[in-house]
This record gives sequence, C-alpha cells and structure tokens, in this order.
Amino acid sequence: MHILRRCSLVALSAAITISGISAQQTYKPAATRTLIRAGHVLDVHTGKETPAETIVVTGETITAIAPTSSTPAQPGDRVVDLSAYTVLPGLIDVHTHLTMAPNFDPYFELSMTPGKEAIIGVENARTTLEAGFTSVRNVGANGFTDVALRDEINEGHIPGPHMQVSGPALGITGGHMDENLLPEQYHVQGEGVADGIAAVQQMVRKNIKYGADLIKIGASGGVLSKGDDPQASQYTLEEMQAIVADAHRLGRKVAAHAHGAQAILWASEAGVDSIEHGSYIDDAGIAMMKKHGTYLVPTSYLYDWYKDNGHLPDFYAQKMRDVTAVARANHKRAIAAGVKVALGTDSAVYPHGLNAHELEVYVREYNMTPLAALQSATVNAADLMSWTAKTGSLDPGKWADIIAVPGDPLADIKILQHVPFVMKSGVIYKNEAQPAQVDKLIAVAPSTQPHISENAF
Repeated sequence: MHILRRCSLVALSAAITISGISAQQTYKPAATRTLIRAGHVLDVHTGKETPAETIVVTGETITAIAPTSSTPAQPGDRVVDLSAYTVLPGLIDVHTHLTMAPNFDPYFELSMTPGKEAIIGVENARTTLEAGFTSVRNVGANGFTDVALRDEINEGHIPGPHMQVSGPALGITGGHMDENLLPEQYHVQGEGVADGIAAVQQMVRKNIKYGADLIKIGASGGVLSKGDDPQASQYTLEEMQAIVADAHRLGRKVAAHAHGAQAILWASEAGVDSIEHGSYIDDAGIAMMKKHGTYLVPTSYLYDWYKDNGHLPDFYAQKMRDVTAVARANHKRAIAAGVKVALGTDSAVYPHGLNAHELEVYVREYNMTPLAALQSATVNAADLMSWTAKTGSLDPGKWADIIAVPGDPLADIKILQHVPFVMKSGVIYKNEAQPAQVDKLIAVAPSTQPHISENAF
C-alpha cells in the first residue's frame, strides 16, 4: 500500500508539473560577456589596487581579469563603465536575521507568524544585497522561513544575497532560544528547544532534514530575551560536543551564540566553528579559540546604534547596558591576541542595510587596519562559510559577486557604507550611475521534464 501511494504521488506530481508549464519571471545573468571597466581593482588578499583593469564575467562567474588596454570588447559584449570607481568583491555578513524586524516590543514579538517572517525576509534580502552584501549566513529563523527565502533567491525569483541558513536555533528550555514571554498556562516553547544529548542530536538532524546549511546554538544566555543571564552558560559541554559531532559528520558547521566566558570556553572546546558576540571572553577563552581556530563574530556596531537610536523594554535594556560596558574591551584584547575575525552584524537587532557600519567599528575601536577589517568581510568570512572557492575575492572561477565604490576604501573604510554598484552572480542589481544597466526579471520557461523524488523508488 505504501509503495502504491508513493507511486501515485509521483505520477500526480509529474502531471501537475507538465500541465502547469508557464514562463516564470527570473533574474538571469546576461547571455553574452560582461566587461567591467574598473578604475582600480582591489585585491583583498594583499591590499594592492591595480588601475585600469577589466573584469570579464561570463554567465555567473568571473572568467578573466586583465588590463583594460589588452581587453577589447567583442561584438555582443555588455560594457559596464566603472572607470571612476574602486571595484572589489561583494561583502559577506556571517550573522544576519533577514526574516526578523528590529522591533522588540513584546506584543510585536508574540504577534509574529511564519507568513510575516517570510514577507519581511523578502524585503530585507533586497536591502542587504543593495548594501553591497552578496553573501550572508542567516543564523536563526522560525518555521524554516530562511530555507524558503534562500531557495527562492537561488531560483532567481527575488533579489537577495547568497545564503547559508540555520533554521530554528537550538537552545535549552527557558534559555535565549526559547519563547519566554508567555506564562506557563500557554505551554509555548521555542521551535529549537532541546535538552539532553539524545534530544540535541535529534534536533540537529531535524534541522538538516528541513534544509539547514549550518547549525546555530545558544551556548549562553542572551540580551534580547526574558529571564536569562548573558553570562550564564546554557548548553553543557557534553551537549555541545554531541551537537558538533553530528553537525560536522553531516557536513554542517556550528555557530554558537555565546556571551559568557564559560560558554565561550566550552563551545570552543566542543569544536564549534564560530563564537557569535563573545562579549565576556577571557584569556582562557582566547587561548581555546586560538587552539581550535575558532572564529569570533563580534557584532559590534549594534552598541553604537542602540546608544543613539534604541528603545528597549526594561528587561532587555539593562542587559544591553551591561554587555555594552565590557564587550569592546574584551573583543579588542582577543583580536590583538590573534583570534580570527569574521564580520557579522546581528542585523535585525538594528535596521537591515547598515551592515557596513560594522567595518568602521573594527578600525576605530579594535585597531584593525582597513584591509584587515575588509578581509573580515571577504576572505575570512568566505573561509568560515567554506566558500573560499566560490566568493570572498575577485578571482577567475569564482562567482561574479562584485561591488564598486567611489574613492579608496583602504583610505576611508566608511566609503563602504554606501555602495552604488552591486553585481551578484553576473546579475547587476544596482548601478546608480547607469540605472539602465540594472538587470530586470525575465521570463524563463521551466523544464518540461517531470521531477521525480530521489526517494520515489
């Protein structure tokens, strides 16, 4: 009976696919070559800025970079004049929440639905891409709305960055990843809540089943959550070891939300790939992170934004003040000690699209050179995502993820806070100087071949 039912479903799916064929609106790269005539091309590995070069884009990838003088246009080529700009790789943010809005009024939080999150995600994906961020990790979303968002972007139906997504973040009962605003009578629990080794293993596998590219966990309490302490560890070392073992065995990295020193130490010892926030990091945590090559994702600009603009309920605001008072000094010490840094913003804690302000904080507060700050948002972030072969620098064979800015970002990192040109995978999504060159949705007929699940037989 089971086999007959499955075969019937396959036949029905094929019939629907074939009978419903119609053109879809999709973003596609140009059918011919695109020649990007750059005033300067910035090599983010070395900081070298080579003048008068042309980046040749074919389809979704960079196929060559050569002096403009030796790269004549051929019939049919699309030529993009960026001769007044510095051209560099698209930026990467490894800590976003695209399906969330920067509103922490408790009623707003409780009224959120997966449908609202999905719509919010579409808006924020475009905003983030147009800010020059062509790749992101989305670390925490309800209802696997980030999986759906990623898939629709990959299909070319909506504009947005390349995404790695976690689905619901894992956390303990009553912890930062739980739903703590309602009283016990409502019996509400966060989607990713799991306690004990067997339960966390099952949750890792469930998230992967439903499309997660990485696993996000709550190793400590948080700031924007009720009833928990950012300095208190939440998952035990043994639980985190079980999470990491299963995630790594199944080809997924682990990002650990960790403010407290004990949580940072345990999460790094357990083998997580990145520590998000790291506010109370101490010398033991620094040593453990260096030993394991764990990345720090500081999410630092949010402190400036909240100082100038933020309004939080009292039970969030005091924790924000406490964390803000210590985090930057601890981050500065960790970075000076040689802990690796990947740029992450926690966008949704403040408005999306301000991501590049994070770079200014690294230069101003942490004594990073503009090149080192830029590397945190390019080569380092790509390494953390295991996407070095795909993005993070301008090299032949990588995605044509390209941005351009007037002036020199190595002289003034704040230039990156407004990006007038954005290309992702060969598609021009923004060109303020030549708006007519921005690519539009085009009609593409879907395949007439019925899709049959790999598990059908």
